[in-house]
Amino acid sequence: MAATMAARGFPVLGVDVDPAKVQKINAGLPPVEEPLLAQTITAGHARLRATDDARQAAATDVSFFIPPSPSLPDGSFSNEFLLRAMQSAAQAVRQAGKKQHLFVCSSTTTPGAMDSVLIPMLEKETGGICGKDFGVCYNPEFIALGNVINGLLEPDLVLIGESDPESGAALEGLYKKYNRNQPNIARMSIVSAELAKISVNSYITMKLSFTNQLRLIAEKFPKADIHSILAAIGSDSRIGNKYLRAGLSFGGPCFPRDNRLLAFTARQLGLSAPLAEATDQVNEQTKQSLLETVSALTQPGDVVAVLGLAYKPDTYIVEESAGLYLAQQLKRRGRRVLVHDVAATPANSPSLFEFEIIDKLESFRERGDIKAAVLCCPWPEYKTVQFHPGTRVVAYWKI
Repeated sequence: MAATMAARGFPVLGVDVDPAKVQKINAGLPPVEEPLLAQTITAGHARLRATDDARQAAATDVSFFIPPSPSLPDGSFSNEFLLRAMQSAAQAVRQAGKKQHLFVCSSTTTPGAMDSVLIPMLEKETGGICGKDFGVCYNPEFIALGNVINGLLEPDLVLIGESDPESGAALEGLYKKYNRNQPNIARMSIVSAELAKISVNSYITMKLSFTNQLRLIAEKFPKADIHSILAAIGSDSRIGNKYLRAGLSFGGPCFPRDNRLLAFTARQLGLSAPLAEATDQVNEQTKQSLLETVSALTQPGDVVAVLGLAYKPDTYIVEESAGLYLAQQLKRRGRRVLVHDVAATPANSPSLFEFEIIDKLESFRERGDIKAAVLCCPWPEYKTVQFHPGTRVVAYWKI
């Protein structure tokens, strides 16, 4: 966000508690791996600087907060890191005697948390009244790892939950200068925006689980082709072909969490969310089905290769991925597990330390000891990989 805003002409101050990230930003270097990030930082470097001193945020017009909001055991999201980050900035605003600062929360929150937890904290720390002395907006981004830069600059939707019309209008004006396209800018109450954010991801995951449910059924019919079935269904304009692609379970840092958060929210209100709960159940069933399929092809002691530990192409994130689940479960069942991923490595994804790493795809053609190889992430690089004639290949992705 900081890099793209600077590249689009805004003077930007980045604040972080990690001095290594601050140092890299000030040196014009990307602190994380993401396509186009290095070039974007370079493009806006003259307008971008970073600090670990949150007090400097008081000199800006608007502060975006996007620290982690980890899931709690009940499915809700923790406010701890948001409270810490926003409290520091709020105290700085008060010390500076500043009015009309705009606080924007971009982290996903449990519906109701902004109004019941975060805004009361801001009022206490600033000594002001929300909507009068300062403004608040809830403004989560709809982005996908591997395409964050373009997702920020050319979104389908800009979602703004506003404490008051003036704050919403100010943020809308910023986006009209920031976005390269002309997205739908949806302004509403803060709690409406909180519900809208998790509903988007919950709807997408419901569509993914429907696809996996249909694949599991189609597999029981010898002449059924799931790819042909989905292509036909997706041609109906009421359904569309986005996310209607045969594959494996969904994972990553957002989809599973947001779907469970919607179910939690319903329970808190004395309601049930059977669609969200079934979506999660089908996703787990898809993982279990894959495990049983591979287990049936192998015996304890056999060598199994898992290709694709990232939850999707163009990222190294392995959180809740089908590949990581399969590799861990196979190892617990006594298989010797070899893994390969285009981007995920033990250095950036420590979960991989427990497995033997295959560095070169050419090795699979030479390894006659691999009983089964499973493609768990549709990296384009796997289109041409060759295996030893004695290796049984399991692949659901049409690559």
